[in-house]
Amino acid sequence: MATYEGNFSPPPGRFVLVAARFNQAVVERLVEGARDGLKRHGVAPESIDVAWVPGSFEIPLVAQRLARARKYAAVICLGAVIKGDTGHYDYVAGGAASGIAQAALSTGVPVIFGVLTCDTLDQAINRAGAKAGNKGFEAALTAIEMVNLLGQLPE
Repeated sequence: MATYEGNFSPPPGRFVLVAARFNQAVVERLVEGARDGLKRHGVAPESIDVAWVPGSFEIPLVAQRLARARKYAAVICLGAVIKGDTGHYDYVAGGAASGIAQAALSTGVPVIFGVLTCDTLDQAINRAGAKAGNKGFEAALTAIEMVNLLGQLPE
């Protein structure tokens, strides 16, 4: 009986962060956290690329294109969708989530969901390095674990 489990040893390959410019002050902190998480686990800074997109809704298309290129071990998607007074939040957050999942499923490359979906700006700030840790850092660890897990699985 086989048991497969990812780990946090230095992963092979390059990584790319797909980051949304909308709510950029928050997203920049997520990008810093992701870079820090990757570097602390053995990924060389020159093996980390960043692709900036206009907003979180645009993340899935770029993530899918980058994953299909087979240049990256994982694609880490970072954004911040903050609820407002209209239903726009639901469409953006839902579209980003389903699109990111579809990018992973259609390519077989780990495409990690690191998009904050928050009710307030304070919640987003707290999740981007303040009171609640840095979700960008956590997304980087998820990417490392998934790369190492997929490396163990049969084709």
